[in-house]
Amino acid sequence: MSPPDPDLDMPDYVVYECPRLIDSANLHPQDWYRIADLLVDQYDQYDGFVVLHGTDTMAYTASALSFVLQGLVKSVIITGSQIPLWEMRNDARNNLLTALVLAAHHPIPEVSLYFNGRLMRGNRTTKAKAEALDAFDSPNYPPLAKVGIHIEINRNAIFKWDHAERFQLPEPDGDRVAVLKLFPGISANLLTKVLEPPLKGLILESYGIGSGPIEYSNFLEVLSAATQRGVTVVAVSQCFEGRVDLTRYAVGRALAEAGVISGFDMTTEAAYTKLNQLLAMGLPTAEVRRCMPINLCGELGAFD
Repeated sequence: MSPPDPDLDMPDYVVYECPRLIDSANLHPQDWYRIADLLVDQYDQYDGFVVLHGTDTMAYTASALSFVLQGLVKSVIITGSQIPLWEMRNDARNNLLTALVLAAHHPIPEVSLYFNGRLMRGNRTTKAKAEALDAFDSPNYPPLAKVGIHIEINRNAIFKWDHAERFQLPEPDGDRVAVLKLFPGISANLLTKVLEPPLKGLILESYGIGSGPIEYSNFLEVLSAATQRGVTVVAVSQCFEGRVDLTRYAVGRALAEAGVISGFDMTTEAAYTKLNQLLAMGLPTAEVRRCMPINLCGELGAFD
């Protein structure tokens, strides 16, 4: 007789409903810290956590929580659905039940996102499809687990912490960081307006491996002036896959000389939430610039 399969057993669980439920499109950085507060308050009481979340900003929340809840020894899984639970045909039931099973029986000490048969590192995810059940993807990192008839855990992909639990919940300021996507014809005037105080950080969605319009519109001069007065500018790629390399071409080197930092293969969501977290911690500009290209919790770097 085969031993019982724990994956077929429903884990014991407790449901906690947030006092104020909102559409995830209305999410503010302060809401990430409210969620983190709830998790930290209950951390010692449970073996794992599943957070139900709307899909529009789910990757932002998964990324943000990864920087707040470092050194985890338990699973924190974000999930949701494309079709609501109350609809007869939906993906909510399977996503929720599988997330519960993973959190209870296959603890992976990271903030992750489960959707449509894949458990992905939270700070590597992005919403890739508006109307599909496989809405989320992890373009530059393999899944932590694949779920089909069996659950297959990719042990080599799990992040290995080099420090104990470190939960950092500073008071966020949503006006500190912006995201700007480059486009042909972008003006220095627009860039100047975006970089005006109180802005302290900018995620620049650059072309390809990190290029931008360096030959017109005083673009570089505006960037250089901003970085010199303490604004942290981080370049990520507009491409779905790949990484920024500001050393390869002259245009990239020009951005680097203007003070732009490479975000390497970070998603926009990861770069934005990471910069928010570092600034909210009150770190000096030099320390923020030093930390942005460093791998803190698996948000950047190739999979070996």
